[in-house]
Amino acid sequence: MADSLDLINRDPNNINNHLQCNFEDVFAEPEGTHSIDCVWKLSYTCFNLWKGICYKIATILCGICIAAEWGCDFALVSFYHIWCFTPIFKMLDINCGCAKKFYIQCVSCCIEPCCMACGQLFHNFKK
Repeated sequence: MADSLDLINRDPNNINNHLQCNFEDVFAEPEGTHSIDCVWKLSYTCFNLWKGICYKIATILCGICIAAEWGCDFALVSFYHIWCFTPIFKMLDINCGCAKKFYIQCVSCCIEPCCMACGQLFHNFKK
């Protein structure tokens, strides 16, 4: 599994495109309102440095535990779908199929003849 892990593109399905948080996506100075160049450059450096450090610390402290929890959650979801929900839906398909046949027979035997008779009765009326 680790052999197929892409360490460069870590969001191949673009799940988190909404999390654009580069310096340019957060800060912008409009024309006519510029800070001193060294302040802008240092702000850029500090932003990227602290964003990277804080993210790495958070992932070191919490990432593995959170990934383990999500792994367990998705394992349980898979378990419930495989061992509970799919068999229940199959049983419902079988039982509802029988109920559907019974309902169709009742309608065909009891209601359809009455409707056909009424249709034949009113078929002869003309405007």
